[in-house]
Amino acid sequence: MLYQKNPDTKLMPASTTKMMTALVALSAYPLDQIMTVTRPYPDGQDIHLVAGERISVERLLYALLVQSANDAGEILAEEYPGGRDTFVAAMNARAKQLNLLRTQFQNPTGLDEDGHYSSAADLARLADEFMHKPLLARIVSAENVVLATSDVSAVHVLANTNQLLGQVEGVLGAKTGYTDLAGQALVTLVNRENHPVIISVLGSTDRFSDTKKLIDWVYSNFIWD
Repeated sequence: MLYQKNPDTKLMPASTTKMMTALVALSAYPLDQIMTVTRPYPDGQDIHLVAGERISVERLLYALLVQSANDAGEILAEEYPGGRDTFVAAMNARAKQLNLLRTQFQNPTGLDEDGHYSSAADLARLADEFMHKPLLARIVSAENVVLATSDVSAVHVLANTNQLLGQVEGVLGAKTGYTDLAGQALVTLVNRENHPVIISVLGSTDRFSDTKKLIDWVYSNFIWD
């Protein structure tokens, strides 16, 4: 730990939740499994999937992590054996396995809900596990993506919600988050000269500026052997 401020305070994690959603989905489904959209998903950020679209798990993961699409997260959860509640239970079981002692999930998207919380330290640990999955690390490093449904009946153009990608040296990606109650969140993996650092910011009013300042501070003040 190079720097910390209230690392164990339980806070609403917003869409940084989706790192865990992706980990559970990655272990549960073949990437080429096709899922069918059965209903509209009106809550929060989405890619406007419509009923009848057929889209692969891998493409849903891109939507979930690049554009932070809630509709993608809900579909991945609803298709789980036992349904959405069982998927969320699997998220919490994985949190226990990772020793995330101040984390509990109530939904797969990060929308504000009583009993849905994490901490900056827990999210840093989660990001470490997440970024060690090559596919997930590759997905969150993508600045822009064009996705087609399996029958090419619809095309979705995605823009990464992480504004530091391609703008700040060494930023490899991870996950943004925002709700009115949670404020701005950003968990970032940055690697300069083979010295990787994870920065976890919650409850911010300017997550990108805060994270950039921390990146500059870390690489200006620490010397690695």
